[in-house]
Amino acid sequence: MASHGVSRTATTGQRTDEQRIAEQKEILKYQELEELIRVKVAERQYTLEVLELTAKLLKKNPEYYTIWNVRRRLLIYGLFSKPSDSSSPSMESPSTSLNDTTKASSEISSSSISEPSAVSATTPQSPSSQSLGRNGTTLDLIKADLEFLFPIMVEYPKCYWLWNYRLWLLKQANERLGPDIAKELWKRELILVGKMLVRDSRNFHGWGYRRTVVAELESAKLGGKSMVESEFEYTTKMIHAPKGLSNFSAWHRRSKLIPRLLDERKADATARKQFLDDEFDLIVSAMYTDSYPYAQSAWFYYQFLMTTLTDYVGHATITPNFTNDDRVEYVERQLSILRDMLDGAEDCKWIYDALIEYTMALCLMEEREPQVDERADCKAWLEELRKLDPFRSGRWDDLEKSSRV
Repeated sequence: MASHGVSRTATTGQRTDEQRIAEQKEILKYQELEELIRVKVAERQYTLEVLELTAKLLKKNPEYYTIWNVRRRLLIYGLFSKPSDSSSPSMESPSTSLNDTTKASSEISSSSISEPSAVSATTPQSPSSQSLGRNGTTLDLIKADLEFLFPIMVEYPKCYWLWNYRLWLLKQANERLGPDIAKELWKRELILVGKMLVRDSRNFHGWGYRRTVVAELESAKLGGKSMVESEFEYTTKMIHAPKGLSNFSAWHRRSKLIPRLLDERKADATARKQFLDDEFDLIVSAMYTDSYPYAQSAWFYYQFLMTTLTDYVGHATITPNFTNDDRVEYVERQLSILRDMLDGAEDCKWIYDALIEYTMALCLMEEREPQVDERADCKAWLEELRKLDPFRSGRWDDLEKSSRV
């Protein structure tokens, strides 16, 4: 099995009797540890000792989301409490049990996922902006928890609950610490998610997590400023990295940044036209490179750019001042490029699909029926698609009907 081209070694196979016995012992220890946590939480023992017990369990099974919620409760109702609260019972209802924790919201969208991150001890501390906990400062607790997550995330980089919990910790920093201190934590997080994307540049979890981190750093509560220019440059860097042209996430992020980028630049019609030309040059040259006419991700971005010309909504995002004649001129130019691209790539279904789509779009833009030669071309391209991708014969039948060829 492979993930983004990285082979995985098998984790199961024939086991000896000794291995099975050892496994049974581990299972028993796991069950005993789980029960111990359940008992202590039921008794509302929100202490560092119980936090350590949850750490032991989560190292064994980071997918156990209930224990992540238990860990949240330990911090909120116990360890984040101020010294004056230490002699008072928890404000949480005594009837709340470990089972109830299963229903607790993780508070963070599961699409925001990233790579391990640790926070340096050099984070500035301001006594006036920290809240003291029973066992040290809140900042110390958050930093320690971020560091605890690091080795687990190295081993399980695609575990949703790990990243949900990590974001929750950082959100707690926003609520409980001063904005300068919280901002430093988020800035370090951006550096570390960047390192994670070097390890696996196409990990969409990491890209989602990066979007969340950037949004926080841009927020008014942290005194942030727009990072759209630097993030756009980051997508350029990642696209030009090894295998970057097949990076769905980088192309997608780029497409989402473009409208805001142009607005913030206060780009006029000339600048927007030049921007569109540059983006077409980038993607077309990418599709001419090595095997990239066959990379689906590049075609998705090409399709996004073409909506600027063929679709009213897309048209408004980059070139709102284009006339219909301007758009027709661009579509005709791209159809010529696609025809040239077929030379040497006759087995690339994406080219045939695009040729049919934009030939039909051109007819709609000019408010006319397809001409005889256009019908013949589309019919021939459809036949090639049926040969190259017979599993989608129904799609090609529908395309034939909709294009009336």
